Amino acid sequence: MGDYVKELRKKIGHEPIVLPHAVTVVIDSSNRVLFEERKDDGYIDFPGGAVDLGEEVIDAAKRELLEETGLVADELKLFNIYSGEITKYVYFNGDVIYGVDTVYLVEKYHGELKPQKEEVSRLFFSSLEEVNGKLSPRNRQIIEELKEKL
Repeated sequence: MGDYVKELRKKIGHEPIVLPHAVTVVIDSSNRVLFEERKDDGYIDFPGGAVDLGEEVIDAAKRELLEETGLVADELKLFNIYSGEITKYVYFNGDVIYGVDTVYLVEKYHGELKPQKEEVSRLFFSSLEEVNGKLSPRNRQIIEELKEKL
């Protein structure tokens, strides 16, 4: 979480806020998708995170992908934007957010796959039909839409 959100939370406590996120869906040459298991809640997720104050969303997507996976996106294509109840999340400390989540497809990338120690338990590629585990409503929606595209 960036300093901006931390400072905002000092002023408003746990009240709901709208928070922009940048998310990447990495697709390998076998049409498998990269997933991560989050350390904080055990959810299966896509690499991504909050957009910092003043940061371009596409730059946040590239930064989060590199930080969480060790991969560098060579090309990003806008997939969809998600918002509303489907993006609501309540953190363990009681903070509530509603995301405005910009999702990019990444089919061209390079680097060595390496999970971020602080946030990611594991990284794995899976077909959309075989992915299992705890999935948020937003991620279930993304998976259904990806099935139509891939």
